[in-house]
Amino acid sequence: MMFTAPLVVLAAICNVVYAAPSAEAGNVWAPVITYPHHGTIWYTGQRHNVTWDASHPPMNLTNSTGEIWLRKSGVNTKVLAQGFNLTLGRIEVTVPSVKSGTNYKLVLYGDSSNTSQNFAIKN
Repeated sequence: MMFTAPLVVLAAICNVVYAAPSAEAGNVWAPVITYPHHGTIWYTGQRHNVTWDASHPPMNLTNSTGEIWLRKSGVNTKVLAQGFNLTLGRIEVTVPSVKSGTNYKLVLYGDSSNTSQNFAIKN
């Protein structure tokens, strides 16, 4: 019984140490897409700057490399850009040849993801 108290204390210390966040642990960041937004109309073949709020990235960003996908009806259909730094806040893309519609979105991936508002693409 004399060893029970020290073992309980040791177990409690181990739990605190393992539960504490690491100084090297990164932070997840999902910047808000600011363009395109609802009411935007893109035309096939045009070039546009996709923009997002890059004003407050975490100090220890886990993945700063971005990728942008075109999404229609909840399904990712085409990669529009990849390999760029998320902290830039913008990337130029070319509107692909797709069926005209109003239910398009962009998905910005990095160490998390964020989706734009619905916008339209016309031929």
